[in-house]
Amino acid sequence: MAVANQTPRDVASEYATLAFIVQQLTAGMGTATLVRVKACTNNGGLVPVGTLDAQLLVDMVAEDGQTFPQGTVFKVPYMRMQGGTDAVILDPVPGDLGVCVFASRDISAIKSDPNAARDRKPNPGAPPGSKRMFSLSDALYIGGMLNGTPTQYVQFERGEGPGINVVSPSRVTVQAPLIELKGRVEQSDGDVTMAQALDVQGNVHSAGTITGDVDVIADNISGKTHTHNDPQGGVVGPPNP
Repeated sequence: MAVANQTPRDVASEYATLAFIVQQLTAGMGTATLVRVKACTNNGGLVPVGTLDAQLLVDMVAEDGQTFPQGTVFKVPYMRMQGGTDAVILDPVPGDLGVCVFASRDISAIKSDPNAARDRKPNPGAPPGSKRMFSLSDALYIGGMLNGTPTQYVQFERGEGPGINVVSPSRVTVQAPLIELKGRVEQSDGDVTMAQALDVQGNVHSAGTITGDVDVIADNISGKTHTHNDPQGGVVGPPNP
């Protein structure tokens, strides 16, 4: 947005004239601003990082003080915490408030083919798509700000009793060929269902009742089907129910 029209004070001296010209030029530069996410190509899926459409939130102001809403910047790359093939998948959703910064040069060539720009030999990158500078068209979304209280989150507590909370209203899935838990494990507020074998190296303590079609094998002897020698000769059959 340009500054107000030139006044007599703006041409009162060579410095004032030069300052007015500089103001006019810098007023059209995009630096950073708050935006509202209108749409996003991804919705938490296991896919490459995508783009979003960002509505500029700071209105334009005319010389008479009247304000006008700004438009929407389309296909804005957004930031994902990622290193190589390791990532935290947290895609923006419509309604999020966040910050957009605007590149100093035209980044359209890299946006159109990021793999080619990254893998180009001998030097990665790509030439600017045009001569534009600090344009709203070259926006980059770097994350949410001024948003509400989450209902699904990873929380790093501080103060007394610091800890980490992983909270979901529906489920938490941890998947790996091997999952190691170090430290005391406490479970509450629900049953535990296991679909595979349970190997225990230590002791098993239970204050409740173990029910179901359960067989306890001790030293290769079945608790359900073992027999006893009969003092009168032969063996006694399996235990009674």
